[in-house]
Amino acid sequence: MSARPIAVPGSTAGALRHVLSHLVTPLLMCIGMGLAYLGAFHAPAPHDLKVDVVGSGASAQVLAQTLQDRSDGALNVRTVADRAAAANHLRDQQSYGAYVPGGRPELIVATASSDTSATVVEKIFTEVAADQGAPLRVTDVAPTSDGDPTGQGIFFLLVAVSIGSYASVAVIGGAGAVLALRIRAGLAIGTSLVVSLIGAAFAGPVFGLVDHGLGGLWAMAWLYSAGVLLIGVGLHTFLKRWTTLGVMLLFVMLNFTSSGGIFRPELQPGFFGSLHSFWNGAGFVEGVRSHVYFGGHALGGHLLVLALWFGAGLIVMGAAALAEVKRCREAAGRARQAALPRVAAEAEEEMEETVGV
Repeated sequence: MSARPIAVPGSTAGALRHVLSHLVTPLLMCIGMGLAYLGAFHAPAPHDLKVDVVGSGASAQVLAQTLQDRSDGALNVRTVADRAAAANHLRDQQSYGAYVPGGRPELIVATASSDTSATVVEKIFTEVAADQGAPLRVTDVAPTSDGDPTGQGIFFLLVAVSIGSYASVAVIGGAGAVLALRIRAGLAIGTSLVVSLIGAAFAGPVFGLVDHGLGGLWAMAWLYSAGVLLIGVGLHTFLKRWTTLGVMLLFVMLNFTSSGGIFRPELQPGFFGSLHSFWNGAGFVEGVRSHVYFGGHALGGHLLVLALWFGAGLIVMGAAALAEVKRCREAAGRARQAALPRVAAEAEEEMEETVGV
């Protein structure tokens, strides 16, 4: 007759409470991801989207003002003297479309800056040209590489590098918790190097997302990944089981949605647009765009963002080191306190034996 498992009183209820307490984390992730992704992406609409109208005459001024008034805040329209100036604005990312009116109207865009923004601008000015009874000719002064026709490959590269980085946090912070913090820091730096090399391989030889500037892309990927790992491993000292939720909030929910990889801030709600100016994912995406497609324009600012997040990682690791040293001292103190009664009892017993002799 086979033996039946013995039911321990209260074990089922205790196990159920344990499972339910751990289900809080994925449910919070579900809520957070829904709020972040749907809040950022569900209804893209332009606001203060910068466009140029080429021309210095009265007709150009009237057209620009009419577009500005009709857009109700969606567009920020200005006039420029000539086509060359408009093209320079696009290459410097000072605008996202330039309309050249006339018998053969032309729209100039830079899809490498943002394919979705270029699409929105093209839709708007196609209607303008149709009102003037002429087809619209579109010229792209900053096209993306052949391996990334939509320009969104850099965003998905960000996703891959991010997942490799924050998923490694759980391993180093959890399985490596018994290791000294300096060893965990070394593992974080080493892992970030591996993750960045994988990212560079994806961007270059594997998928051809970029056709030049691969070295600079790798350096930014390493700086980005190292920042994520250092912050995550440092936070594990304080957050413990909540670390996964914390890094998901920082480097997925708020990060991907504000990176500008799908929609630039001019097409998003203001909250995510404001994060775009200083979040590390935006620093990586815009830094790679600047380096690969725009001759390094404004690259220094994007590198500064990545460097500041790396510095934040060093600060968090330093705080974690202080916290762990304090915990070790407190544990040692408690151990000494616990040992005092036993030592006193042994000393008393030894004295009694001496007296007895």
